[in-house]
Amino acid sequence: MRSLRVVDATAQRDAGAKAVSGHRLVTARRALLVATLLLTAGCEADPVGNHLWGFGDPVRGAALYAPRNLGNTARWDGQPAQAAMAAAQLEFLAVEMRTNPRYSVAVSPSVVQQLDRGRDEMRGFLGIAPDAPPQLVITALRQAAAALRDGDRTRAEALLNRPAVFTAGPLVTLARLSAMPRLREVGIAADQVANEINRLDNRRV
Repeated sequence: MRSLRVVDATAQRDAGAKAVSGHRLVTARRALLVATLLLTAGCEADPVGNHLWGFGDPVRGAALYAPRNLGNTARWDGQPAQAAMAAAQLEFLAVEMRTNPRYSVAVSPSVVQQLDRGRDEMRGFLGIAPDAPPQLVITALRQAAAALRDGDRTRAEALLNRPAVFTAGPLVTLARLSAMPRLREVGIAADQVANEINRLDNRRV
């Protein structure tokens, strides 16, 4: 009987050690992912695109990038291409967190609502119709950002010349992209969505 107790105690210690080791491994992997995001953030042109070279989830990638790109949108003052990509990223997150089957059932409704408030604030500042289809907005902003990176402002204006979507007109929208202030609701949404992804990750451990 005593030998059985010793075996049981040993087995419990081994199981506990494996659990701790597994948790540390997951934590280390997560730290490596965050480090990779930070290292590549400066050269990542499209956080909505193929996250981590196609091996990652683009929704998760956009959420983890959100505090950097959207936490203080004034960082893009004088950088209209980057501002346009950040606005597209916000649109993407707002629609995906509400409609993507993987996230719509798992993400807190308060986070989804805050993303909507942030998107409304961004649309109001840039002169985008409140009821404009998100995909039209995302596509136009991404294409305009590419044109601006190429130094072709004329093409960027043409891409934003959609009165039903960009109600302020392309010149006004481009001017506002070039003078992006800090948008409070956007910043709150950025922090909340990143925290929510971390919460979901922790729940899976």
